[in-house]
Formats: sequence, structure tokens, C-alpha cells
Amino acid sequence: MHKLDGTGATKAFCDISVADSFMIRGLRIIEGRDGLFVSMPREEGKDGKWYNTVIPLKRDVKDHIERIVLEAYGS
Repeated sequence: MHKLDGTGATKAFCDISVADSFMIRGLRIIEGRDGLFVSMPREEGKDGKWYNTVIPLKRDVKDHIERIVLEAYGS
């Protein structure tokens, strides 16, 4: 977990290990209108648009990742 100082919307970056089998790098903790949320890693395409590089296919998986990351951020 790498927490950022300042007033920007991005509050921290982190990496997570999944099932001791692979690593997801570049998750971001963002302060949104409704509070903190976790943004998946993304990269800029040649067209100047940003594209997610990790996409959870099930809502419960995304919720689980978000819960774990936000708990780690709060501690």
C-alpha cells in the first residue's frame, strides 16, 4: 500500500496477490462523491483513452477485492 499525501482524488496505490498464484498491480483507492472506492488497473491506449487491464467478471469478486483493499487502507 502506497498512500499519497495531498488533496487529489487518488488516495493510494496498491498491489494484491490472488490465491498465492498471481499479482494484480496498480489498483487505486479513489475518493469519489459517495466515498472511497477501488479502481482497477488501467493503461492509456494509442487513441488517448484509458482502458482497464483487469476486469472482475463477477460482482461479488469485485466487492471482495474492494473490501480487502479498503480495509488495508484504513489500517
